[in-house]
Parts: sequence; C-alpha cells; structure tokens
Amino acid sequence: MAELVRMPEVAAGSTAAVLSDWPVPEGASFHAGDAIMTVETDKAEVDVEAHTDGTLIKALVPSGTEVEVGSPVAVIAAPGEDVGDIAGLLAELGVTEPAKARAPVRPEVPGTERTTETATAGRILSSPLARRLARDAGIDIATITGTGPGGRIVRDDVNAAIAARTTQPTTAPPAPAPAQPVAPRSTAAPRPAASEAGTAYEVIPHSRIRRTIAGRLAQSKQNAPHFYLKGQVRVGELLALRQRINADGRAKISVNDLLIKAIAMAHVTVPEMNVVWTADAVHRFHTVDVSVAIATDTGLVTPVLRSVETLSLSAVSAQVRTFTDQARNGTLRQGDLEGGSITISNLGMYAVEEFTAIINPPQAAILAVGTATRIPVVTQDGSLEAADVMTLTLSVDHRPVDGVLAARWFAALRESIEKPLRLIV
Repeated sequence: MAELVRMPEVAAGSTAAVLSDWPVPEGASFHAGDAIMTVETDKAEVDVEAHTDGTLIKALVPSGTEVEVGSPVAVIAAPGEDVGDIAGLLAELGVTEPAKARAPVRPEVPGTERTTETATAGRILSSPLARRLARDAGIDIATITGTGPGGRIVRDDVNAAIAARTTQPTTAPPAPAPAQPVAPRSTAAPRPAASEAGTAYEVIPHSRIRRTIAGRLAQSKQNAPHFYLKGQVRVGELLALRQRINADGRAKISVNDLLIKAIAMAHVTVPEMNVVWTADAVHRFHTVDVSVAIATDTGLVTPVLRSVETLSLSAVSAQVRTFTDQARNGTLRQGDLEGGSITISNLGMYAVEEFTAIINPPQAAILAVGTATRIPVVTQDGSLEAADVMTLTLSVDHRPVDGVLAARWFAALRESIEKPLRLIV
C-alpha cells in the first residue's frame, strides 16, 4: 500500500534539514537497506535507508530544499503496486499542498546568478561533497562535467567550475574617460587607484557547516568558562616506540594515534574528567569516547572514536583513517559526530609549536597538540641534555572540572606519554 515518507529528525532537537539528493529517481525500485534520500544536517550528510523493498512513486520536494521535520517528502509503494492517479492518491493521503519547504538561505554573490538544482529523468552521478560544494557556490551541479568513474562529479570538478567562474569579470569595464591633457610624469611611486566599490575581494558564501562551527564555538566561549593548562612533555620514548612499531610493516601508527590512547589511559586513571556538563547534572561516562579534529574543504569535523580504552593501537589507527576518508568524502553519519567528553586537535604536522583550542560543546575539554621539537633540557642532576619535547595545552570547562582535577589528569597524561609501553600492554 502506498505511503508517505516524512523528513526524519536525523539530529536530536533539529526542526529542519536540507534534502540534498534523491539517490533513487522517481519510478525506480529500491531494496531494504538502500539509501532512498540524502539529508544534510548541520554536521554531515546522512543517507536515509529504506526499511522495506518498494518503489519511489513521487518526490514531493526537489533536491537542495530545506524541509521541516515531519513534513512529507515522498510517496512510496510496494514493489509492483499500481497506484493509479497520483493526484488522487496524494489527496487520499492528506497531502493537499506541497511539503512545507524553505529554500536554504545563502548570501547573494555579486555578479552571479543563483541557480536551482532541478530533478532530471536520470540521477546525476556526483559525490555528496561535490553536491554540497556546488550548492554552496550557487552552481547547478548539472552544468558540471564529471571526471570521476563513470562520469561521476567529484570535488575537483566543482572546484574547477568555481575557479572558472571567479576568473570571469563580474562587472563591465568602465567607459573610457574623456581625453585629458597629459601631466608631467612624477618621479614618486604610483599609488593604486581607488574605486567606488573599495578594495577588490571575493565573496565566499557561508556553508551550513561553517555557520554551525561558528555558532557552536561562539556559544562555547560565551557559556563555558574556559581555563587552560599548558606543559611540555618528553616524547623521545614515544617517537622511538612508534618507529619500532612502524618498522614491522604491518601497521602505520601516527603520533596522534598514540596520543589518543594516552588520553584514554588518563581518563581511566582520572575518571572524574570523563564528564560533560548539562543543565541538570554532570554526566560521567563508563567508556572513553574521544573526538578527533579533522580538517576538510568545508570546515572542521570531529568524529568520535568509541571505547578507546578497549581498542588496540592498530584499531585506533584504522578507525582514524576511516573517519578521515569519510570526512573528506562527505560520508560521515550524524551518529559519528555525537558524544565524547574530550577532543584532540593536533597542528604539529604544520610545525605549530603550541596553540589554544576552544572546547567542542558539550564536552568538558580539548587537548591542543603542538609539534615535537628538540631542545636543551636540564636533568635532575643539573646537567644539560638534548630532548624531544612537545607542548600540550588543555582547555577545560570549569563547570564540571576544577583546576586540581585537571592538573591530576594532565599528570596522568604526561605519565602515559613519557612511559609509552603501557599504551600497548
């Protein structure tokens, strides 16, 4: 029997989401477990899977439309079912007007025309990230030529289209001024001519994820009273251990993988840090879930590794690589981005020695990791020696965690890093 598909609440507390794509065209059949629509939340694009076999009879909203949660978005039927008059069927199902939808709000880009992605008879092969980039840039995905497998439109294709558009003049050249007497040439350096429009610049519309990041971090600084602990830890033994593990050739472990395990061990040692603050109570978790900051072309995402205290180093490394690939392909799921009590943000690969990070709400802390450098260090007997050290900065929410507790945790973290064999036993 034909039935309505409604916009799901893919993110807790959300009131609307963007229906970014219909993987199944109208009239096509699908099987249980197939993705029948792709929904974009504030953090990721989520494939909504079918519960049973069926046929997509009619899509009620076009791709790229923001739809309120609970509003009808499609009509589906059982395999082979003849629904007859679609208009009559919609009236029978109580759909007397189009689904309550809103076009996503984007800033207007001077000199460009906004295009609308319309449904076609066949599906346009494109990656979720490519669709998002094209939509944010105001480019109709159908106008882009794909270079991926089978003509699939990928990120590089969209970036090329954006670059081609920005190289075109956005305003007509000014009319030639009337001839004027030629003034004597000055020996002073010429100054750039000012225009009425001011300094030239490029307008880059905010993406949904960029807006969300900005809002959440501003909220974090306003609502969470931050305090900071900074210290240097010796990482010579940690680096030597990594080198020995990787020399085996069976796994490639990063410094970040080792630090994630060290964070988990510190949380096990000081479980009072494994918390988040809520309006009614402090929640203390029974497993150590650690978020990992991953940079993408559209912004920073922080997928969560679950039960890190039970994972081997190779399992941690494999999961981080999977999350990195999914983040850059735009295939992370909403559940991958929820939870955790602490985030690790590492800029050491960019030769950044130290920095301070903003807590990812509602978590209680974030650890900012700088690069390892070799410096002279005074030993306990007063002599100097060269040592590999790394500067770590811990940002902490003072509501669930006080300074002494955070210092105890930092000491436990230092112990795990400076005596790293315990990370693999």
